[in-house]
Amino acid sequence: MSVACVMLLSPLAACTSDDTKQPPQRTHSSELGTATAPASQAPTEPSVQQPPELDADETLAGRQDATSGNANVEFVKGEKGDALVVAVRCQGQGKINVSVPSVHVSFPLECLTGEISTTYNQVAVTGVERNGSVSVHAPSSVRWSMTIGRGAPVAEESPDAP
Repeated sequence: MSVACVMLLSPLAACTSDDTKQPPQRTHSSELGTATAPASQAPTEPSVQQPPELDADETLAGRQDATSGNANVEFVKGEKGDALVVAVRCQGQGKINVSVPSVHVSFPLECLTGEISTTYNQVAVTGVERNGSVSVHAPSSVRWSMTIGRGAPVAEESPDAP
C-alpha cells in the first residue's frame, strides 16, 4: 500500500503529441512505472472532434466527444486486475487538469493553439476496476475529447532501460 500512496502523490502521466512527421507514441503510466509503445496510427491526421482510439486489446469504458470547458465523463466497471486507460486529445492554448477522483489520481496536460495533441495515460492502482468518472477542468479556449478504456497493465520498465 505504501508504494501506491507514494505513486499517487506524484504525477502519473507523461505527454506525447501527435505529429504528422512522426508516428504517434503511446505513453502508459502506472504504479509500476512508465512504458512507451506505438499507438495505432489513423490514416488521417487526428481531429479533436473525434475521441482517441484504443488499442485492439483494450475495451471501451466511456467516451466524450469534442467539448470546451469543464466536464465529468462516466466510465463503467471493469474486470479485477485491469488498468484504466484515459486518453485525451486537446487543442487550444491552455492547461487542463484531468482527475479520477475515486482513486485520487490526477495529471495536468498542456494544450497548444494550432496543435492537436493526444495523451494516453494508464492507471493501475487498487480501485480502478470499479465504475466512476474522470473530471476535466479546462478553460473555454481549449477543445478536448476523451476515451476511457480498460486493458492489461503495462509491465514495469526498468529505470536503467535505454
